[in-house]
Amino acid sequence: MARALGRLGPLWAGGRRRLPGSDTLRQQELKSSFSMQAKMPPCDFSPGKYESYPYERMLKIRKQNLSPSLVTYYKKPLLLHQGHMQWLFDYEGRRYLDLFAGVVTVSVGHCHPKVTAAAQKQLGRLWHTTNLYMHPSIQEYVEKLAALLPDPLKVVYLTNSGSEANDLAMFMARIYTRNFDLICFRGGYHGGSPYTLGLTCIGSYKHGVANAFGCQSTMLPDVFRGPWGGSHCRDSLVQTIRKCSCSQGCCEANDQYIEQFKDTLSTCVPKAIAGFIAEPIQVQTGFGRTGSHFWGFQTHGVVPDIVTMAKGIGNGFPMAAVITTPEIANSLAQNLHFNTFGGNPMACVVGSAVLDAIAEDGLQKNSKEVGTYMLLEFAKLRDKFEIIGDVRGKGLMIGIEMVKNKDSCEPLPAEEMSQIWEDCKDMGVLMGRGGIYNQTFRVKPPMCITKQDAAFAVEVFHAALMRHLERTVAS
Repeated sequence: MARALGRLGPLWAGGRRRLPGSDTLRQQELKSSFSMQAKMPPCDFSPGKYESYPYERMLKIRKQNLSPSLVTYYKKPLLLHQGHMQWLFDYEGRRYLDLFAGVVTVSVGHCHPKVTAAAQKQLGRLWHTTNLYMHPSIQEYVEKLAALLPDPLKVVYLTNSGSEANDLAMFMARIYTRNFDLICFRGGYHGGSPYTLGLTCIGSYKHGVANAFGCQSTMLPDVFRGPWGGSHCRDSLVQTIRKCSCSQGCCEANDQYIEQFKDTLSTCVPKAIAGFIAEPIQVQTGFGRTGSHFWGFQTHGVVPDIVTMAKGIGNGFPMAAVITTPEIANSLAQNLHFNTFGGNPMACVVGSAVLDAIAEDGLQKNSKEVGTYMLLEFAKLRDKFEIIGDVRGKGLMIGIEMVKNKDSCEPLPAEEMSQIWEDCKDMGVLMGRGGIYNQTFRVKPPMCITKQDAAFAVEVFHAALMRHLERTVAS
């Protein structure tokens, strides 16, 4: 035990160095950190009674009748029953703060009353008709959506999912340019369909079939793990701990990554390509989530030729969109291209209500204020704990990258990641997982989250880290 406690210094960056005879003091410090359980903020919503199958039968049905590729989170999978704004309730009535938002999809809040009311009203009027007919909601919605984008991005094609939207964007780029090759960033995710898998550069999504014909990846400008960049290179309030020679406002790493991209252009693709696809930040950035801008690409001062969007567009309703210029859109009109469900009355009404809720509830401003607070608080934990290698993000879009130690930056082992994750869940906070090595906690809650909720989430994560530290010392 004495030998293990001697390792506490590098494990706990905020702790004192071990002194002879200090073992008891160290154990008391650890135990005292658990004496105060983080108190969950109040919620004035009470879920209805769960009346479906027992948990064990649900688990059996899932194993027998759902594809095994649909994995579940946590050792004991959650059986969720109801949602309200930033909260989720399981079948036994336990409440959880949702920091993952259905894979960054619930933008304005679970069962947001404005969106729910709009959907209920439309359900009694018209569920579906072909978009070969006109119906009010599709025209009303695309006008409202297009108004939020800069010229000349004014032509909208509605689809059912992000994969489908990216698939169509690839198709349009190839038709318009009459070229075939596309370039993407390594580490990016653009969908799981056979077409888009060529642009998804995360090995765990790849299957042993051909999928990348005409798709070429290039190096991601990563100032934490990449070869260039460091403490002056991020457009963020929180910089990476890695030092660099760049000066404030002058990023030398930028030029290095551009040169690497030029090398890709000169060696890996033809002289003319169909397009270059990129996430503005390697996660979902649209609909005000970054706080500073409504669309992620606006933070870069560029106007793309094609923009795809999904996830938060429908607050969980299955819909997505491709928005482009009239000229590019016209190239698709040379032949028939039709989507049965894209832009149906229900989807358009829901999408319109989501835009209204973002504006009326001030959710972009809330994303900036609450997200900035949360980002800075997580950064304090990074400075305290050796296993937090990096904290990054903008608005309500935060990544916490876990490592063995800050010197090596090797990913934290999966078993340790999972235990911290489970501890957070047990204390009432649901977080996502991501990254090439599944080593990054993803914090992307519904944009209605409050500062009080954020403080609770940070407290819980802190407690989970202390529990991990106690386990490590005990071993």
